[in-house]
Amino acid sequence: MGSRNHSVRAYILIHARTGRSKAIAQELNNLPGIGTAHPCWGVPDVIAFAEVATQAELDDLVMEKIQRIDGVERTDTHIVV
Repeated sequence: MGSRNHSVRAYILIHARTGRSKAIAQELNNLPGIGTAHPCWGVPDVIAFAEVATQAELDDLVMEKIQRIDGVERTDTHIVV
């Protein structure tokens, strides 16, 4: 991952199908670009922190990887400014 001054950082809030939160968090923690992911009580079901080099990498991470994980119903991405 790039330096903090030259990277895109984001919190990704994930809404999961019932019973999938822990498994989703485990899968996320194995993805390049994810610093940490935790299953949570309440809404959202999983909170992840991502740091990648570019906006395009974040787009790919969220839309092509995270949203394709079994049980992920919706994502809400908050880019750090």
